[in-house]
Amino acid sequence: MKLAIPDNRILNYAIFAFTMTTIGIVLYMQYVMFLPPCGLCITQRIFIILCGVTCLAGAIHNPRPKGQRIYAGVAGAMTIFGSYFAGRQIWLQHLPEDQIPACGPGLNYLLQNFPLVDALNFLLQGDGNCAEVQFRFLGLLTIPEMAMVAFVMLFATCMFMLFRDQWAGAAQD
Repeated sequence: MKLAIPDNRILNYAIFAFTMTTIGIVLYMQYVMFLPPCGLCITQRIFIILCGVTCLAGAIHNPRPKGQRIYAGVAGAMTIFGSYFAGRQIWLQHLPEDQIPACGPGLNYLLQNFPLVDALNFLLQGDGNCAEVQFRFLGLLTIPEMAMVAFVMLFATCMFMLFRDQWAGAAQD
């Protein structure tokens, strides 16, 4: 019995649904559990959304194989960028307490009082707020560690979609 693997259009819709579910969970954590996001958290959200929107566009457009590979590659790139920021936050959370950078001002203050480029640079670096562990899923994974798991799963799916034609051709040989 052969296992039928869904086509790229179905996988794109699945990725979009997964990313929107992820955003729903983090919004629940923010507004119901009152866990305020730091700059790196917001950045990770942006890349989750960009991955999902790219896959939604790929599903709606449903291009020929070359176009499908382009969508998969762009969505995969979004997961790489997002995992960089998740990794940076994980690194900050594992620093010894005396090496954690000082906490900075809030996002609203930064955007109102600094040029956009400087505010974004500050946000992307992370600060002491990003090092604070506010929640652990099942007592194990922090929020950025859960984000890293999501980015790895999304990346693997995007790479499957990107290279599935080559793997299928190799399997037939």
